[in-house]
Amino acid sequence: MKQFDIPTFYRSPIISKLKEKRKAADPRKKDFSPALLDFGPVQFIVPRHFGFCYGVENAIEIAYKAVDENPGKRIFLLSQMIHNPAVNADLEARGIQFIMDTKGNQFIPWDELNEEDVVIIPAFGTTVEIEELLKAKNIEVKEYNTTCPFVEKVWNRSKKLGDDNYTIIIHGKPIHEETRATFSHAKESAASIVVKDIEESRWLGEYMLGKHPDEAFEQKFRERCSEGFDPNKDLNRVGVVNQTTMLASETQSIADFFKEIMLAKYGEENIKEHFADTRDTLCYATNDNQQSTFGLLEHKADLALVIGGYNSSNTSHLLELLEDKFQSYFIKDENEILSKNEIQHFDLHSKDLKKSTFLSDKEPIKIIISSGASCPDSVVDRVMMKVLSYYDGVKDVEEVI
Repeated sequence: MKQFDIPTFYRSPIISKLKEKRKAADPRKKDFSPALLDFGPVQFIVPRHFGFCYGVENAIEIAYKAVDENPGKRIFLLSQMIHNPAVNADLEARGIQFIMDTKGNQFIPWDELNEEDVVIIPAFGTTVEIEELLKAKNIEVKEYNTTCPFVEKVWNRSKKLGDDNYTIIIHGKPIHEETRATFSHAKESAASIVVKDIEESRWLGEYMLGKHPDEAFEQKFRERCSEGFDPNKDLNRVGVVNQTTMLASETQSIADFFKEIMLAKYGEENIKEHFADTRDTLCYATNDNQQSTFGLLEHKADLALVIGGYNSSNTSHLLELLEDKFQSYFIKDENEILSKNEIQHFDLHSKDLKKSTFLSDKEPIKIIISSGASCPDSVVDRVMMKVLSYYDGVKDVEEVI
């Protein structure tokens, strides 16, 4: 796989070395069991795969290249490069300005941009409408386009579905940049609709079986389907794609569910005419991260730390998997560890920060530690070192590695 030129301060003396050793021992990634870093009083259980992925490293390389190649020019990002506060803060410190927030709210009006400006398209991609707007201003959109190739793969899959006259059902978070971009591209070639989870999918399936009125459909989905969408016609032939960072198991459940709906309506002999049996469109890193997290669930631990941006979809799904078994804390960096006895963490359910008791006096204490695809290994290192600072008799890093 390609090696990217990213700033060395994103690398780490602990995690990066561990990853190199695991890769050398298991280049084909057949072993998803975790590694144990035994520091004596603290033992970290580390998944086989986590942290920066291909798409993120590609985006970071291009963004820093844009800064180096355009001294004196104004450089803009459409929105956050990736969902990690440390990475975005460093890019801002280098003079890059954000045009929008992650929800699409404008910081800088389009009228203020001109053809001399450099605009970077983030890893999530962007909508057809925004790309056309930039082209109309004679702003180059290809040179610094960091759209993840696995996101583009979903767009290509969507086009193929549209060319075959299937309606596209997109499993994704409706407000997420990637889902907004995928919806924009999908509706260019086919009727398209977004469902956020299995519960919404079940409701839509019930509607397809005639169990809900048209008025209820309009109220529930009118903001999430393409213009001119006719549910009585456009839901008779469907295929499923997804936001690449969703839970693989839920996407598969949604696809299986809609297949069952079509079987109930049209029978086994007609299923290919009404359901496109697409393979899962999660990216390899999301799949690997989730498989590695299942590997963690086979072990015993006292708690779990999941590190990443609080608006990171793939990171939140790792937490969802872990919190079913372990006392789990979602933190953005080491600064959220306030003391040995207190931690500030993001509660996925209430969507706010809360403080909780943290480390016990048990030794050795076993801690699962993982991070999302947009979190630098160096941040994971700092979290580990912060935890270790509360203990005596900690083994040397070189000895542990």
